[in-house]
Amino acid sequence: MSARLADLNPVILIPARMAATRLPDKPLADIHGQPMIVHVMRRALESGLGRVVIACSEQAVHDAVTAAGGEAAMTDPDLPSGSDRILAALKTLDPEGRHRAVINVQGDLPTLDPHLIVTAATMLQDDAVDIATLGAVITRTEEIDNPNVVKAVAEIDIDGGAKQGRALYFTRTTTPSGAGPLLHHIGLYAYRRDALERFVASPPAVLERREKLEQLRALALGMRIDIAVVDTVPLGVDTPADLDRARDLLK
Repeated sequence: MSARLADLNPVILIPARMAATRLPDKPLADIHGQPMIVHVMRRALESGLGRVVIACSEQAVHDAVTAAGGEAAMTDPDLPSGSDRILAALKTLDPEGRHRAVINVQGDLPTLDPHLIVTAATMLQDDAVDIATLGAVITRTEEIDNPNVVKAVAEIDIDGGAKQGRALYFTRTTTPSGAGPLLHHIGLYAYRRDALERFVASPPAVLERREKLEQLRALALGMRIDIAVVDTVPLGVDTPADLDRARDLLK
């Protein structure tokens, strides 16, 4: 870890809830004898960025994490989003504000490449960046018009070899028009702590409600979001078929 990043004393927070409808009790789904949330925790620890905490709302998840030697924080099950959950956990774990950078890793990414976490966090070394996230160039034609594949519109000359730039918008539609690559947004975020606090304290934005994308709230607040272009989209486990694929990948 660079000295500038170490000065931010980053913490990785992983929100986890049991309420998934397509894959009940998802955080505890077994992958080779360990709950999925433990595999995600291990990928986060392998990043080498420092402290990793599971922000959970059920005692069973808390107990599974601590039994595996991890750290967990209980949060209110009625919190509306993962962003609210990680801030609530952060306030409990670090009321003094020692952790000035927070990386939000989704709890359903057991095969996540730890380097992607580092890539997101490293962008916070630029003092002008409030939030950092990731995207991958869409290569499958069926994703282009799929509203479940969120597109990031960013000022990045990808064809010219650039790998990072400022995000201008996020949408479920096929945007921008014209010839050129489209970016599949990957929902892994690195926040400055004050940006996360301001984000959670603010009401949902008009376009956030319309697109059902909470990152649009940050843009509406005038925050700068930078995005790095990476090679692949990590596997998110949402269905039994996804779980089987994750088991195969982690053999």
